[in-house]
Amino acid sequence: MAISLLITDRDLVVQGDPLTGWSSLDVTLKFNEPAAGSVTLPAWPEVMAQLQPGNRMVVIRDKQIWCAGPMEVPTDYSWDVESGGVGEVTVNFSDDLATIAGRITWPNPATTWDLQLGDTWAVFDTVNAEVLIRTLVDQNAGPGALAARRVPNLVLDTVAGAGTTTSLRTRFEPVLDVCRLAAASGGGIGFRTRQDGNQIKFGCYTPRDLTKVARFSTGLGNLRGVSFTRSAPTGTHALVAGTEQEGSSVRTFVEVADAAAAAEWWRVEAYVDGGAEDDDTGELTAAGTASVADGAAPVSLATVTVDTDELRAGRDYHLGDRVAVALPHGLQVTDVVRAISLHATPDEGEQVASVIGSQDATTDPQVVRLIRTLGRRLGRLETRGT
Repeated sequence: MAISLLITDRDLVVQGDPLTGWSSLDVTLKFNEPAAGSVTLPAWPEVMAQLQPGNRMVVIRDKQIWCAGPMEVPTDYSWDVESGGVGEVTVNFSDDLATIAGRITWPNPATTWDLQLGDTWAVFDTVNAEVLIRTLVDQNAGPGALAARRVPNLVLDTVAGAGTTTSLRTRFEPVLDVCRLAAASGGGIGFRTRQDGNQIKFGCYTPRDLTKVARFSTGLGNLRGVSFTRSAPTGTHALVAGTEQEGSSVRTFVEVADAAAAAEWWRVEAYVDGGAEDDDTGELTAAGTASVADGAAPVSLATVTVDTDELRAGRDYHLGDRVAVALPHGLQVTDVVRAISLHATPDEGEQVASVIGSQDATTDPQVVRLIRTLGRRLGRLETRGT
């Protein structure tokens, strides 16, 4: 096991020696979402001195940065007389997407908050999804944002040429929520941050189809356990309603369907508030496409995998890639890598588990996803212009 932990400040300056003596490390990387990590350490004075607000945790695995981002709970300390010693401290951290997640979309990001107009939207009509996502992040958190809103050391990564065209409008919504919507409706692309020297680079990418080369099975010796659930879709037909046109009761209605899912299962209708008056630029269609993707028949496949010389997480497959898993009873499942979890202890070594499946196949509880969806819809209602 070759894992090392470093603490940096917000300017990516290393604050001390690599952390030692840790007893447990867990890091879950998520597709198009901030990571979640925790590590438990002896509360030595030199360790506690580094656990300051605003500092970052950097997890290095096999000489490559596995996860790097802010410490959301830098000190969760405990001590008791029976254990003695200095006690222990647990640190909860994320990756640098978490800092971008702290921004909302401003209708006019070039002006200060007091000059925002109540009936103005940030409008993207028929724009490439990668360009749209990069613009949102740049103007609300990156070098193109107002100085007070910039994430320190955040820059845009090299253009990847990812995604198809899509359309949307937004204001006062969480930036990453809008980015996920654009990614889903614009070709299913991915976005991420990575630390490169003294910079945090944000960029998009096209997930790969690795089903012929990235395979997990008991026969290959890289599959230790599997939990497989296949459920009916929660939506096969998105019935999108545009907003009423000013001075009229006329509304535009658009239907987006997943005919294959409806034929395999049954028709499931979902009402979608499109947030635009018409579909001239495809905005209502994009909202319907994202809704159908959200409601796709959930295939939740949680695997316990073992890295081998031939297939290793972070080297041979990444978040968003499509891989294949041969189940013990003969069925082969191919789907997208939604999360990769790393668990490590000094005694037991490291274990990598992947969550593979539809957008619902995440490590988030269903109620959390429901609250997030409702919050997004309510936000659009509350911020709609009159």
